[in-house]
Amino acid sequence: MTDEKRAHARRLAAASIAAGEPTAWFETLYAAAEAGEAVVPWADLEPNPMLVAWAQESGHPHGGTALVVGCGLGDDAEYLAGLGYRTVAFDVAPTAVAGARRRFPDSPVRYETADLLAPPADWLGAFDLVFECYTVQVLQGAARAAAIASCGALVAPGGTLLVFARAREDAGDPGAMPWPLTRADMEAFAAGDLAAVHLEALDVGEPPVRRWSGTFRRAVVESAV
Repeated sequence: MTDEKRAHARRLAAASIAAGEPTAWFETLYAAAEAGEAVVPWADLEPNPMLVAWAQESGHPHGGTALVVGCGLGDDAEYLAGLGYRTVAFDVAPTAVAGARRRFPDSPVRYETADLLAPPADWLGAFDLVFECYTVQVLQGAARAAAIASCGALVAPGGTLLVFARAREDAGDPGAMPWPLTRADMEAFAAGDLAAVHLEALDVGEPPVRRWSGTFRRAVVESAV
């Protein structure tokens, strides 16, 4: 996706952040895109290739409950549901959620409007797989830290958090939105009993873009005898 096509999203993000509402611009963007007045830069209308590769290569058992963070128009959620996961997918933008439901009218996925910075209490510790892809990288500062913490809090005991994001060196220039994650950002997902089991920076796509692939797993709580 070219910088020209990202320009509108960047202007919306800057205005929203300046107003102290770091996630409000998502709805504005999706609504404008639905009206034909903008483009959602990350809406490829197909599952993320890194997710497909992970599913094919990881040997991870497909089943249990899954949560897709910032689901957009639903392609990743539909892919996970097709693998056998009982899938919940959410986005802060109601227009995105409505679009996903409209695209997949017979889907088993439960699409919800929710905010990663304040997720529903009954989602905490509830999902065997939590998938976060490119949401945290469009947040900065306190909002980014809160989003990282929320992602981990959603993982059930014994569950997995899978994270994909653009990557940069810790001392590198963050550039324009999306702001790539540093290794320190990625390591911050491993909090409490959620441990990193795989963390790697890869060159993905053509032209290649440096991206993080991170897998984190929550320990199983042993019951007292």
